[in-house]
Amino acid sequence: MTDLTRLSAVELAAGMQAGDYSSTDVTRAHLDRIEQVEPAINSFITVTPDAALAAAGEVDRKRAAGEELHPFAGVPVTHKDLVVTAGIATTAGSKMLADWVPPYDATVYRRTKAAGLPLLGKTNLDEFAMGSTTEHSAFGNTANPWDTTKVPGGSSGGAAASVAAYEAPFSVGTDTGGSVRQPAAFTGTVGVKPTYGSVSRYGVIAMASSLDQVGPVARSVGDAAALHSILAGHDPFDSTSLSGDVPDFMAAAREGSLSGVRLGVIKQLVGDAPTGGVAEVFRAALDVAAAGGAEIVEVDCPSLSFALDAYYLIMPSEVSSNLARYDGMRFGLRVEPDEGPVTAETVMAATRAAGFGAEAKRRIILGTYALSAGYYDAYYGSAQKVRTLVQRDFARAFESADVLVSPTAPTTAFGFGAEREADPMTLYLGDIATIPANLAGIPGMSLPAGLSDGMPVGFQLLAPAHEDARLYRIGAGLETALDAERGGALLAQAPEL
Repeated sequence: MTDLTRLSAVELAAGMQAGDYSSTDVTRAHLDRIEQVEPAINSFITVTPDAALAAAGEVDRKRAAGEELHPFAGVPVTHKDLVVTAGIATTAGSKMLADWVPPYDATVYRRTKAAGLPLLGKTNLDEFAMGSTTEHSAFGNTANPWDTTKVPGGSSGGAAASVAAYEAPFSVGTDTGGSVRQPAAFTGTVGVKPTYGSVSRYGVIAMASSLDQVGPVARSVGDAAALHSILAGHDPFDSTSLSGDVPDFMAAAREGSLSGVRLGVIKQLVGDAPTGGVAEVFRAALDVAAAGGAEIVEVDCPSLSFALDAYYLIMPSEVSSNLARYDGMRFGLRVEPDEGPVTAETVMAATRAAGFGAEAKRRIILGTYALSAGYYDAYYGSAQKVRTLVQRDFARAFESADVLVSPTAPTTAFGFGAEREADPMTLYLGDIATIPANLAGIPGMSLPAGLSDGMPVGFQLLAPAHEDARLYRIGAGLETALDAERGGALLAQAPEL
């Protein structure tokens, strides 16, 4: 009997349309898988079996009645627990919102519901998306399905782990500085950060508003294209939402080709930063691409040397502003002081001390300092100037390359606690390759390149703004070439849980 959890979203959709199985069958299979592996993985903060089966049953009823359905109706999905869901707890991975049940839906959740995708649950994350390991969650660590002693990356670690562990066909994550692409690299999945503004952020709890972007995590480029197509489109509720038609990402993925494609290797991101094993796998993937008809060129983006510094001024500044609303007065956690008067000031202090974790506090304090009088121009203002230089460097680089490429992360997944044994800046350096895309607002993709010491290595592709379809076309071509070289999908090599 076919294990429905091992089929791709594209295969599941085709099988349901052919009548081989129902959405209820598919959804129940994934819920059973969640029950089986969650003790070891902890991908979820909230599992929603009743809602998932009810939605699946409704799809089955409509299909039996001959009603017109979305092509992917009945394929289940998970959402990162930053995505607001009416009547279902949305925690942001924080004690601050541990008991909050929203009264409305985020646009991206409304779109998956409208397409008939049953919600399996809400996935774990670093608190308010602040972190690269999913160790900063108030609801426990998420483990990497390849090796449960290692982190899955972050902050969308729960989303990526749920897909890599076959608990869901695809998942909705968010990417502020690589938070979809880096966990995809660590777990051997495909993660995409769309062009800024092309997917609505309405109802997605904000971390850094000029950098945040919702994106898909999947086990193949084609599945990521399918979910991206559902999520994308203009939203009048989001003031940063782009207008215009949504490209056919799935058609682009089906076209997948490397013939005549110019891959621009970013000089600043393939120097000394990647570890030896990562660099070796990346170079081997470039050789596969060249054999498939791609032209490999080197591009110079000198401002990327300063991108990390700029990001860690802009991001915490926006964090400081966005998280100011969690004050113990309006919603979420409220803690009153044990001693002394109960005033607005003392309640805010007690609430924030109890509600925020160490990493959230670190970034709030850093951002507040960077925005303070006397330092704004020196820090935040200068960082925004660097952001402009990054955008200009990318624009020049795309004149000589169709997409820009690099390793997604300089290392493979590391063990739990590794970040606590080093200066926090050491962990921040792990975002060196992913951050520039968020500063520039361009789309990026990570796909599995190979293994180093038994752990996945990610290959990152970046395209010009609004050229997300180009990512899918070239990414699918590279995926096909790599799968042919190794005799199948990389995730098939993962140890069984």
